[in-house]
Amino acid sequence: MQSNTEHSQEYVSIIDMTLPELVSLMEGIGQKKFRAGQIYEWIHVKNAASYDEMTNLSKDLRARLAAEYPLRLPVRETVQISKVDGTRKYLFRMHDGNYVESVLMMYHHGNSVCISSQVGCRMGCSFCASTIGGLTRNLTAGEMLGQIYAIERDFGQRISNVVVMGTGEPLDNYENVVRFIRMLTDADGHNISERNVTVSTCGIVPGILRLAEEKLSINLALSLHAPNDEMRRKIMPVAKSFSLREIMEALKIYYEATHRRLTFEYSLIAGVNDSDACVRELAQLLSGVNCLVNLIPVNPVRETGMTAPDRRAVAAFQKKLEKCAINVTIRREMGRDIDGACGQLRKRYTETDKL
Repeated sequence: MQSNTEHSQEYVSIIDMTLPELVSLMEGIGQKKFRAGQIYEWIHVKNAASYDEMTNLSKDLRARLAAEYPLRLPVRETVQISKVDGTRKYLFRMHDGNYVESVLMMYHHGNSVCISSQVGCRMGCSFCASTIGGLTRNLTAGEMLGQIYAIERDFGQRISNVVVMGTGEPLDNYENVVRFIRMLTDADGHNISERNVTVSTCGIVPGILRLAEEKLSINLALSLHAPNDEMRRKIMPVAKSFSLREIMEALKIYYEATHRRLTFEYSLIAGVNDSDACVRELAQLLSGVNCLVNLIPVNPVRETGMTAPDRRAVAAFQKKLEKCAINVTIRREMGRDIDGACGQLRKRYTETDKL
């Protein structure tokens, strides 16, 4: 289930280029190679939003770059700020008029952003607003980086943790996501630690196996949401392509290659996957796995009709898993008052555009 070429981009922005690629570009237009390092630093270290800020470049070079190689940075369309916990949900407009969402969350260990990897999603998970309307296109590495840089400029603080868990399936946009990770963690660039980067997948087995070979130290999270194949197929169409046995085997290979503890995301849906039988099956599935289960009371999405169990039921589910020697946390319910679920804000805006 790799990305279709029909969703690939026909343009390249300078923000998409690695430092060696930028060196080649500068030499190709008759510039000294050190100019590449200057431009790369302005974009990825100093967080410049335009060529006009790059004051150690000549005016002529800045004008040429702006005309021939536009930065095409995401433009902030709106931001919602939670009155409960300060979580910020951003809606960005891309150069082609498409919208993507990003979320800034403040924790005691630092500022974390959840970014999108695609415009829309074709995975079809029944509890997720991101997949309503399907996949429009992939995002480039620069468009993913641009979300982080725009939030840092707006918020005025550095981001320390990045989660690729917003709209889209990262491993359905494999090449761009890996390029993004390498650029984000580049010592000459934004230099975020690989250990502070998490990629979430709904279980694209070939992508997990490829990722295991990349020699990255990033964290991998599986959107599990059900303890068996039958239940998973009802709420996640991807389960029809990859069984839990295949996924768990791929995750074992990933763990052996990286030694990074695995995370299993489990969205609790009232009356669907929150029974005692689910606890027993989940504990059996994860027995002996070095992992953390992250329980997520599902965000209410009008179109799905699905709701979360009450707080008492969520806490009881956690305690029952812990008695089975499974490490469990309950995700803080952040941003529920600001279209907190993935895809809600974008969907509302695109619906408004059609009116």
